[in-house]
Amino acid sequence: MKDYGTLSQAINILKLEEGYEFDFNLMDEKIELKAESKSYHPDDFEVDKVLRFEGMSNPDDNAILYCIHTKDGKKGTLVDGYGISGGQISKELMARLDLKSGRETK
Repeated sequence: MKDYGTLSQAINILKLEEGYEFDFNLMDEKIELKAESKSYHPDDFEVDKVLRFEGMSNPDDNAILYCIHTKDGKKGTLVDGYGISGGQISKELMARLDLKSGRETK
């Protein structure tokens, strides 16, 4: 598996070398692409790979980077705290982002 280094290095590599140019945000029942005022429900996107990053000394530094492509051809990344830490998201969205589905994990 490719070594992406740190979270910020991984985002840069994914943008420049693999075409994941957009930044998605996690919402309650969907992901959002603010740059284009679009949102995507769980059936509108796929997760290509998941990369986990662990902080050296602080568990709050843990992050998950999702590489996503949408049905309308947008490729981008979504960064979240470890284990979908922040909020109340729908079961459908949680299932789409589930780490156990056999996708590549760093």
